[in-house]
Amino acid sequence: MSNPSFQRRRALIQAGGVAAGAAVLGMPSLVLAEVKEIKIGFVSPQTGPLAPFGEADKFTIEQMNKLFAGGIDLGGKKVPVKIIQKDSDLILKDKVTLMLVSSTPETANPVSDACELNEVPCISTVVPWQPWFFGRKGDPAKGFDWTYHIFWGLEDVIANFLAGWNSVQTNKKVGGLFPNDGDGNAWGDKERGFPGPLAKEGFSLLDPGRFQNMNNDFSAQIAAFKKDNIEIVTGVVIPPDAKTFLTQAKQQGFKPKVVTLGKALLFPAAIEALGDLGDGLTTEVWWSPSHPFTSSLTKQSAKALADSYETTAKKQWTQPIGFAHALFEVAVDALKRAKDPGDSASLRDAIAATNLKTVVGDVKWGGGGPFKNVSKTPLVLGQWVKGTKNKYDLVIVNNSQAPAIPAGGKMKLM
Repeated sequence: MSNPSFQRRRALIQAGGVAAGAAVLGMPSLVLAEVKEIKIGFVSPQTGPLAPFGEADKFTIEQMNKLFAGGIDLGGKKVPVKIIQKDSDLILKDKVTLMLVSSTPETANPVSDACELNEVPCISTVVPWQPWFFGRKGDPAKGFDWTYHIFWGLEDVIANFLAGWNSVQTNKKVGGLFPNDGDGNAWGDKERGFPGPLAKEGFSLLDPGRFQNMNNDFSAQIAAFKKDNIEIVTGVVIPPDAKTFLTQAKQQGFKPKVVTLGKALLFPAAIEALGDLGDGLTTEVWWSPSHPFTSSLTKQSAKALADSYETTAKKQWTQPIGFAHALFEVAVDALKRAKDPGDSASLRDAIAATNLKTVVGDVKWGGGGPFKNVSKTPLVLGQWVKGTKNKYDLVIVNNSQAPAIPAGGKMKLM
């Protein structure tokens, strides 16, 4: 429900987008002349321990700026588009028409909450849907009014990890590394996280308890894992903590057969920083050049998009490329379908009605997702192996949860 204060904020925030709807609604051309541009906010981590998530965003923003150089066609009129990028900062003061936000609950959740409060349409990604939805105290019966999410869930990452572990010989004893943050608390949750599904599959989970990010001493966890004869280590940690844990594990003589970590092992730079410790590590793969999807904006295949990044940035492809790109695919599609793209409610309704094939897969809210605000994308399992052109390559080693995405090998013990 709207109230006068909300309406005033909405009027301020959407001022940049009012013109786009003029042609659609048959409003006087004078109104159209008053509007200068559609403003799209883009928030992702650019500094600190989560910076690897935003490493490729500069490439994506530059690509979109070129694509939008002549404006986008809304209701027969070319409307200029301005992308405003900030580092994990709330940018409602910039009067955005639409907000896009990516990467981890610590970034996406507060931005989504601010948009929900101020009635600004928002599309988020690169957070498992449980910490995004339940971490924001979402009510399954109601959902959210202004915020929509694209990504997989804990049920998908658990299924992929288990599929990989079941494909190799271990004693099925698992040690968990779950920090005291949005992801760690969700992954370690006894009801929604790892404990229940692992027990059903015959795996025992030793969870030594929560720790703070940027932890410099994992001796207690390592001692507990050694004592319990743990052969599999899993969890969701930031890259610096993965390096600290793996380095100290080697120093203290702990040699697990399998290390499957979320978040920390997603990025080539983080694996290279581990040196020989990076060989054989496993992680979830949400997007890769092997994914059989195509951009609705640029018509690039996933491989072509990854190749373009490597050519432009002179760096190895990284998973967030696909999802940053897909956010803009959905944004443009919704702007073009909105009856009045400059009206927040109209744009929100267009987002909710999305049914689009993107470079990360199909995006459709209200159909097949756990809640009306969540559209799930496919997930597979990957393993880092020594490469030829690159120091390490991420090879898909189990695609049982998404057979349309081809596997490039089989999981091996470390």
